[in-house]
Amino acid sequence: MESIRNYKSVSLWQRYQNSYLSYFFMYNFYYLSWALFGALISVYLMGMGFKASEVSLVVSSSFLTSLITQPIIGKWNDQYNLKKVNTVLFVIAIVGGLVFMLSCHLIMIMISYSVVLMSINGVNPIMEKIATASPYQYGKIRIWGTIGYALGSQLAGLLYERISPQSIFIVFVFTMFLCILGLLGTQPHMQKQSQNVEKVKTRDILKNKKFLYYLLICGLFYGVTYMSNTFIPSMLTDKGLDVGITSTVLSIAVFCEAPLVLLSSHFMDRLSNKTLLMIATTMVCVQCGVYGLDMPMWMTVIVTFLVKHPAGMLFIMINLKVVNTLIDEKHQITALAIVATLKNLVSIIFQNAAGYILDMSSYSYLYMICLICMVISLLLVIFFKIDRGNEKRLFS
Repeated sequence: MESIRNYKSVSLWQRYQNSYLSYFFMYNFYYLSWALFGALISVYLMGMGFKASEVSLVVSSSFLTSLITQPIIGKWNDQYNLKKVNTVLFVIAIVGGLVFMLSCHLIMIMISYSVVLMSINGVNPIMEKIATASPYQYGKIRIWGTIGYALGSQLAGLLYERISPQSIFIVFVFTMFLCILGLLGTQPHMQKQSQNVEKVKTRDILKNKKFLYYLLICGLFYGVTYMSNTFIPSMLTDKGLDVGITSTVLSIAVFCEAPLVLLSSHFMDRLSNKTLLMIATTMVCVQCGVYGLDMPMWMTVIVTFLVKHPAGMLFIMINLKVVNTLIDEKHQITALAIVATLKNLVSIIFQNAAGYILDMSSYSYLYMICLICMVISLLLVIFFKIDRGNEKRLFS
C-alpha cells in the first residue's frame, strides 16, 4: 500500500515538472511579489515617520547594491545550476523581507531593502531567458508576469489599508515560496555547459563593439523610462488628478502591455532587431513630447496607457532578441546581467538629475530634456548595423 502511495506521489511531481502550471507559479508570483514589496515603499516608510530624503536614500542604496551584484549573479547563472542559484536568491529575499518588516532603524531598513531588491533584480534576466527557453510560447508564459505585477500593486494597497502595513511583507514571504515552487518545477531547454568550460569573463563580452553600441542605446532608453516611471504619478497629481484616480490610471496602464505580450509570437520573430528598436524608441519619444508640451489631461492619460508599460515590455523582449543575436548562447546570461547592471547605473544618474531639474524647474522642462535624449537614442538606432535576428525563433 505504501509503495502505491509513493508511486502516486512521484507520478504527481513528475507530471508537474515542466508543466504550464509550474511556469504560471514562477512568473505570476515572482512579479506579484516584486510589486507587493516595492509598490508602496515610499508610503510605508513615510508612514513610519521617515523623511522623503531618507526614503530616497533607501531606494538609491538598493540600486547601488544591484549595480554591484548583478554581474556576479549573471556569472553564477552561466557557470552553475540556474535553479539552485536562483532558489538561494529567492530564499535570501524571503529572509530580507522578514528582517525589513521587523526593522525600525534606517540602517537596518536600508540593508534589508537592498538585500531583497538585489535578489529580485538579480534573478530578473534569467527569468526572462527562461520564458524563451520553455516549451510554451513566450507570450503565454510572460503574460502571467504582467497580471501578477498588476495584482501585486493592487493587493499591496488593500493590505495596507484594510489590515496593516506589515501584513504586506507576510504575504510577500508566502508568495515568494509559491514562486520557488514554480521555479523548482521548470525545466527550460537551455544549453548545458561542461565542467571544463572556460569561465565567463565580462571583459570578453565587452570586446564586442556592436554590444557596446547597443549598451549606449539601452542606457538612454532605460535612463529615461525608469526615471519617468518614478515621476509620472507625481506629474499626474501635479496636473490635477487626485491620488485615487492616479492609482487607477497606473493600474490600467500595467494591463495595457498584456496584448503586446500575448501577440509577441506574431511579430517578435518576424520584425528585425532594428525595426523593433525604432518602434520602442519612437513610442517613448511621443510620450516625452506629450508630457513636455503639457498637452491636455485626456491626451496625457491616453499616452500613459499606450506607452508607459507597453514600451517597457517591448524593450524587455527586444533585449532578449538583440542579446541572442550579438552574443553566443553560453555567455548570454552574463550579457543580460551587464544590461541589467547598466540599467541600475543609469537609473541612479537619471533619478538624481531629474530631482535636481524638478527642484529648479517644471515637469514640462524635464520631459523636453528627456525627449532630446530619446531623439539621440533613435538616431543611434538608425545607424545601428545589426543583423535581423530572425534565424532563432525565441517567441514562437
